[in-house]
Amino acid sequence: MDVVDRFGLFLASQPLLALFLTIAVGYWLGARSIKGFALGSGAVLFVGLAIGAAAPQLKLPALIGNLGLMLFLYGVGIAYGAQFLRGLTSARGAKANAAALLGVLAALGLMIAAARLWPGVELPKALGAFSGAGTSTAALQAALAVFGPSPATGYSVAYPVGVAIPILLLGLYNAWRKPRLEHPAPPSLHVEEVGVDDVAVLGRTVGAVAQTLPEGVAISAIRRGHHNMGATPEVELQRGDVLLLSGTDPATLKNAALRFGHADPGRILRDRSEFDYERFFVSSPQLAGKRLSELQLPPECRARILHLRRSDVDLAPHADRVLEFGDRVGVLAPRESFPMLSRYFGDSVRATGEVSYIGLGVGVTLGLAVGAISLPLPLLGHLSLGFAGLLLVALLLGWRRRTGPLTWVMPISANLVLRNFGLTVFLAVVGISSGSTFAATIAESGWLYLALGSAIVSVLVVVTLLVATVIFRLPFDTTAGIVAGATGNPAILAFSNRIAPTDQPDISYAMIFPSMTIVKIVLVQVVAMWAP
Repeated sequence: MDVVDRFGLFLASQPLLALFLTIAVGYWLGARSIKGFALGSGAVLFVGLAIGAAAPQLKLPALIGNLGLMLFLYGVGIAYGAQFLRGLTSARGAKANAAALLGVLAALGLMIAAARLWPGVELPKALGAFSGAGTSTAALQAALAVFGPSPATGYSVAYPVGVAIPILLLGLYNAWRKPRLEHPAPPSLHVEEVGVDDVAVLGRTVGAVAQTLPEGVAISAIRRGHHNMGATPEVELQRGDVLLLSGTDPATLKNAALRFGHADPGRILRDRSEFDYERFFVSSPQLAGKRLSELQLPPECRARILHLRRSDVDLAPHADRVLEFGDRVGVLAPRESFPMLSRYFGDSVRATGEVSYIGLGVGVTLGLAVGAISLPLPLLGHLSLGFAGLLLVALLLGWRRRTGPLTWVMPISANLVLRNFGLTVFLAVVGISSGSTFAATIAESGWLYLALGSAIVSVLVVVTLLVATVIFRLPFDTTAGIVAGATGNPAILAFSNRIAPTDQPDISYAMIFPSMTIVKIVLVQVVAMWAP
């Protein structure tokens, strides 16, 4: 028995060790860059294939991989639900779905042509190759229901290339074209102090004047005489008052200040004996998911919210802004009110990494239940959405944010950890589980279907990429997410995030993946049931 066989037997006896060894080696290899090209977390899949081939006795429960995929899809849906629904009703969303649909149809056309014209290609296995090239287990299930186990052969061979080729093509396109990405500077809070002497505002209340200000500009405090005071709506403006205006756009803020009078900087900010500024973490479950208009700050605090900071971005505190775990709320209030405000908001950094496991459990249960529903389709039989149903429910819950006592959203940090860990586990399990089958199929007769799967996914990626960038002229970060959603594998999305580090790949993926999953299932069922 050689060293490789001994190592394979050792891994087979220690499945958890093999799982985390795959993750560690995969991430190490994924971080290696060759002229700007790196596989990222996608390398975990390829390491898993190698370990699975070296240790064919190694078996990992499929439930572990499904759990990882579930965490990833649920996290994506919760994070990008609002953007998904806005995207569906936008011109960009329509273009994104059209590009993905054309890519899937072109790939299906190639598969049908190969089944009719390519000697040795059987339709059941070709449908399996189509499902594997599009990494759609749900589409494979539709083919299995008609043809029995035969499509699984094409699927097992095409699945790895269905992950590898989109990563390679996106990486090559990025290295060749070097597309420019827009990275707008995140807004930050700005303030202006202005003396009141314009007759148009004298005698008017703060509330009345505030309604005439541009969006994002607010009156935060007033200095009268030698005292700072809160800018309550009923206060009437007098000559000699000094106003503290706040906003995130400097030009808009300066123009708004001109309506009141002359600039008078430093009068309010230098005197913090009565009012001061402090930031508080939102960690109270009672506040997360609520709009600012629904907050009931203790009146004795005499506090005014100046702005929110979410992740690395400052946000204007308009009435419809929804609070999330981990937000930092900037408040102007007397210093003696700070302890009470700290208790009100929670103000616990540790709590911002926690998850509402009741909301998580209920949300996942609803998603899996919707995915398990068998929907009757005329002339085609029945259709189940599987994990696409979970993603759809997560997107809806992410849009809703909160329902009664249940909070669906998670802190950004917790969401990232959950979905990245889930993705990594899923890739490792799929690689290890497919390694021995992949090697055996290739050795027997799999080269034919390997070539077919490679051609199918190449057509899918190239058509989608060209339609999105050349015809619809969508930016590359959006296009990368569309390609990831059309091909359907989270590893491709992870690679897209690496080469296009904005939030657009995630948003586009969430917008495309559910619709294209359903399209693939229906197309496979149509071809399978109407085939001669």
